Amino acid sequence: MSSSPAQAPKDFPRWQDLTPPELAELPEASVVVMVLGAIEQHGAHLPLSTDLDIGEGLLAAALARLPAGFPLVQLPTLAVGASDEHLSFGGTLSLSPELAIATLEAHGDAVARAGFQRLVWLNSHGGNKAVMDLAALRLRRRHGLLVVKVHYMRMPLPDDLPDATLPAEELRHGLHGGALETALMRHLAPHKVRLAHLDHPISRGQAMAEEGQLLGPEGEAAFAWLAEDLHPEGVVGNAHLGSAELGARLTDHYASRIARILEETRTMRLERSHGGP
Repeated sequence: MSSSPAQAPKDFPRWQDLTPPELAELPEASVVVMVLGAIEQHGAHLPLSTDLDIGEGLLAAALARLPAGFPLVQLPTLAVGASDEHLSFGGTLSLSPELAIATLEAHGDAVARAGFQRLVWLNSHGGNKAVMDLAALRLRRRHGLLVVKVHYMRMPLPDDLPDATLPAEELRHGLHGGALETALMRHLAPHKVRLAHLDHPISRGQAMAEEGQLLGPEGEAAFAWLAEDLHPEGVVGNAHLGSAELGARLTDHYASRIARILEETRTMRLERSHGGP
């Protein structure tokens, strides 16, 4: 069953709405979940809030799939992420990598101090991946905390999705503002999409692949890229393919996988770390 953007998730408590005694009453095995988003340019057709809207929308849809009584608490969303690659374009907000790592660690420290052992980061922005890796490893070493890093953009597509709906070439090269993000936004926040500005900027990475090069912005020999390295407009991919119907199908698919990950996180056996700096 496909979820609606307006569908309310089950009543899972928000960290900021609780008192310290109420927080302490939650089961120790509770899963603490936090959306990691970004505020950055996505071209003329998508708002600065695109990554934030997608992350929060996918979490809401996933929570609606969890059984009643599932032990989970929601941390406040990290709206501003590590977006250095988009700073050449107006409107982008970004934490430095050092500050982003410190911010993630500070949240993890608070989770551990409150007595919880399971933290899930639901990420909707590619630039957050590197800082998440470093912060998660430090939290594992420092507190023995299980930190699960979920990137929806790394999830496989639905098995029954026709190739023509979201071609492999688009999935590989439409890295920013392309069909995938446009489709999700047309389903989750349709009022924010400027349909008159849908376009199809071709990525430099696609041109390199067509020339037979191994080097590219992503893959086995990737170079560090700024958005303008991929295209002067800072966006790439065929936004025309990003229909609301595709967005609904993807939301349903991703939300089901995220809900399963939350359930597996709750039951995963925790190994003790040796601790230390």
